[in-house]
Amino acid sequence: MIMKQYCSVFPLSVLLFISLTTVAAQEKEPKKGWNLGPLPAVGYNSDLGFQYGALCAFFYYGDGSYFPDYKHKFHIEASQYTKGSGMFHFFYDSKYLIPSVRFTFAASYLPNKMMYFYGFNGAASPYSDSRSAAFNAIDRKMFRVLADFQGRITDRLSWAVGTAFWSYRTGKVTLDQYKDEVTLYELYRESGIISPEEAGGGSQIEVKTGLVYDTRDHEAAPAKGIWAEAIAYGSPDVIEKNNNAYLKLSAHFRQYITLVANRLVFAYHVAYQGTVAGNAPFYVQQNIATLYLRQVNSEGLGGINTVRGLLYSRMVGDGYIWSNIELRWRLFDFRLFKQSWYFGVNPFFDAGRVVQPYRLDGMKKAENPLIYSGVNEKMHFSTGLGAKVVMNRNFVVSAEFGKPLSLGDGKSGLNIGLNYIF
Repeated sequence: MIMKQYCSVFPLSVLLFISLTTVAAQEKEPKKGWNLGPLPAVGYNSDLGFQYGALCAFFYYGDGSYFPDYKHKFHIEASQYTKGSGMFHFFYDSKYLIPSVRFTFAASYLPNKMMYFYGFNGAASPYSDSRSAAFNAIDRKMFRVLADFQGRITDRLSWAVGTAFWSYRTGKVTLDQYKDEVTLYELYRESGIISPEEAGGGSQIEVKTGLVYDTRDHEAAPAKGIWAEAIAYGSPDVIEKNNNAYLKLSAHFRQYITLVANRLVFAYHVAYQGTVAGNAPFYVQQNIATLYLRQVNSEGLGGINTVRGLLYSRMVGDGYIWSNIELRWRLFDFRLFKQSWYFGVNPFFDAGRVVQPYRLDGMKKAENPLIYSGVNEKMHFSTGLGAKVVMNRNFVVSAEFGKPLSLGDGKSGLNIGLNYIF
């Protein structure tokens, strides 16, 4: 537990006064040429073991005339857990590689021997932390390649097109200590909620198209503006050919409002994602569509990308709504290793729920209290606090602690990664 009680009004007001009146070390000169942000990837999980590896973000600013925007960005990450899971990721983004077109590319291999699986439809799927960790887990290996393109229609409005290849391999947890235990995934298979054709995973080619409206003053940490997008995407099912073609719609609206110049920003985000037509296989339903990966994983609802503090991918359905509200407070600036940095905090409040059920009839027909709770889906809430360390206004190291306010969503969550979530 990071926080056991709220700070008193007096020290909070003193901090606010200091942060708003101190003349901080601002970025006096634009960055030029190459800039690197290497970090160790170190962590621990009781089921996965210790994490070890490295990550690095490379920025190329050219002659500095575009700063704080960059001309090219590369992100490379490789890490491993001692019990066999890993994260291997490459990301590239540029508005200048192709004239007048923004190009974003990512390739990732994410094997996970204890991938969380809490069933479908949020509160309709019961959860208890008294069960074995393997009960709500599957063995999943995911390989993903994304390529997206954006081009200007007007100064603020852009078109977007893209394609993606996804390959999943799913099955029962194979770790020795859990090999004889019953899992929710097996119960779903035995009840026919997950069909034999999709139980072992599969491969999908997705295509997407949409519109983006963007008035932000800066991308990594905006202080003002609107960022909205509407994307239609889907799979024609040309690889597996098992009746898993689908079409989905993703819509986001984000706004950033300056309350105190260079210090305090109010930011909020509302989103919808849902299936318009077809039958999406279970292994793609947790994917959150995006034109720019702000985290290595883009999955929800629940966890680092959507409703923070909730169990990872707690809510899986055919359609979701969610929102994020936060106050971004830039506390102080400093210089370190000849780079410009600042430290900030962001108290937040999140909410989300499944609005289009997925295979709910099959869950009810199973007549198993481990599969169906008998409870209707409802709104799930969380609140918490984040801390940010930002280098040169583009490289953001993030830590966020959230606590669910809804029963059955876990106790709390601590996520350490990169970037603001929106």
